[in-house]
Amino acid sequence: MTLLWFIAGASLAVALVAWGQARRTAKRLAQLSEMYWELKYQQGELRTRMQRLSGEAPPAPPQVSAPEQLADGFVPLSSLAPRRAGVRGEDPAKR
Repeated sequence: MTLLWFIAGASLAVALVAWGQARRTAKRLAQLSEMYWELKYQQGELRTRMQRLSGEAPPAPPQVSAPEQLADGFVPLSSLAPRRAGVRGEDPAKR
């Protein structure tokens, strides 16, 4: 019986150590991710500044054509449904 309590206690200790390690790893991952995006932003800013100082024109933002812009717009579902000229369940062709 004492052996079972010892195993349960050891398991709890190992679980607590693993939980602490997982928390530290998650915090470190969040820090690294934040540092990555900050550096990526700074690199873009520095590239733009260097292009301005060297006289090069910065690349133009991508142009989106009109059909692609409309494809992302809101389309009400009622405009897609077939038009019915009667009461529900009534066939409009029989009128």
